[in-house]
Amino acid sequence: MKNISVRIVNKSHHPLPAYSTQDSAGMDVRAYLPEGSITLHPMQRCLIPTGLHIELPSGYECQIRPRSGLALKHGITIVNSPGTIDADYRGEIGVILMNTGAEDFVVNDGERICQMVVKEYTRVEWIASETLETSERGEGGFGHTGVK
Repeated sequence: MKNISVRIVNKSHHPLPAYSTQDSAGMDVRAYLPEGSITLHPMQRCLIPTGLHIELPSGYECQIRPRSGLALKHGITIVNSPGTIDADYRGEIGVILMNTGAEDFVVNDGERICQMVVKEYTRVEWIASETLETSERGEGGFGHTGVK
């Protein structure tokens, strides 16, 4: 496991994102709703502010992922999962929550709404070609391997 230092500005009154356990990959992020709460009706989506701004080192991204408990118990997910925050973005982190459940869901100020995972990435340099090497799978796509 590699540790990096990342500058963060927290304009909310909530704790910084934090790991729940020693081996957690994601940090819990909280909603910043100083006006109170937001009700998400079934099939409604909304941008939820966090009050957080980060300065990632070049070569890193921050992924915003759903919380499994909210997804299982209430059908709350993230529409663009995983959301990507690039290293050069300095604006407030917002989370696009969607209620896929059958009941209204209330998002309260300070509620843990997502997981944040910081990842190193590799950039690609494309090589234009007329052909590709063959492989065992070939062009087999969706459902190609069947149900096991």
